[in-house]
Amino acid sequence: MNTIEEIAGLLKGLKSAVIFTHTRPDGDAIGSSMALSRALSLCNIQNQVIDDSEIPEKFSAFHLRIQKFPTLDAECYICVDASDDARLGDLAGTFRKGAKKGKLTVNIDHHISNTRFCKYNYVRERASNSENILELIRALGVPLDRQISEYLMMGIVTDSGGFSHSDVGGDTFRAAALLADGGADVCAITYEIFRKQSKARAGMYAETISHLRYLLNDRLAVALVTQEMLSRYGLGQDSTEGIVDFGLTVDSVEVSVCLLESKRGQYKASFRSKGKVNVNEVAGVFGGGGHVLASGCMFFGELEEVIDKLRYAVLQHMGE
Repeated sequence: MNTIEEIAGLLKGLKSAVIFTHTRPDGDAIGSSMALSRALSLCNIQNQVIDDSEIPEKFSAFHLRIQKFPTLDAECYICVDASDDARLGDLAGTFRKGAKKGKLTVNIDHHISNTRFCKYNYVRERASNSENILELIRALGVPLDRQISEYLMMGIVTDSGGFSHSDVGGDTFRAAALLADGGADVCAITYEIFRKQSKARAGMYAETISHLRYLLNDRLAVALVTQEMLSRYGLGQDSTEGIVDFGLTVDSVEVSVCLLESKRGQYKASFRSKGKVNVNEVAGVFGGGGHVLASGCMFFGELEEVIDKLRYAVLQHMGE
């Protein structure tokens, strides 16, 4: 693996770059990519951020500039907060074609499941990838202005669960302190990301939680959000973020899963664990991955078949 100083030295020599992040981006993906974009711009490096998905409405207050396709023929492709190139979604092909043509490829990530898929890789497991990007920006010698600080604080707050996850340590708080000094308003950011919601979203959330299913002697909780529900409430798929965390508030639950019906016979699963079960390994059974305590994958098949596969996989990793 490359050092952060090596990555910074490489970036300083660039004239242009395209920054990729994972499909259906969360606050860490958006915050880390936008902060890096701002830093590169301050270094007079032409760049743009791309993502194949619609950006969740709750991030509209953060003045984002994200495109769905690259319009810049850049010399370098930088992948941020993506554990492998498949996580780039519809842009994976664009990335692979560029790499094949000889573009420099750089990977900056914090997932334990990262495959080191770029020529240059900096992968350090932390509560958020924004902490890695902060380290990189400081190595570039770019000052932490308010814009960079807001983006990075958004990423840290998102992936740390408001500084509540078990992988939050002193480094996370030290990073947050630097960003607060740089002008980031953690109170406003926390409200936009975690607490602010529409009446329709509140109704969908309440309905989903009221139908939570408990399996494995109440140690596994499964929430289901269907396309019909989203249509009925007039919501997009991004409105399901955070639902998976509710299951872990139940004292008997060790693993919580939210199944989002992407289309008929296809479900996106988000996993959370209190620590006894490595959900990165569970998701890996189905071709997914992420972190020990938070991961995801895709399931295909009828709902009850999917739930049965899920139940069995979690049971096999409970170590009992």
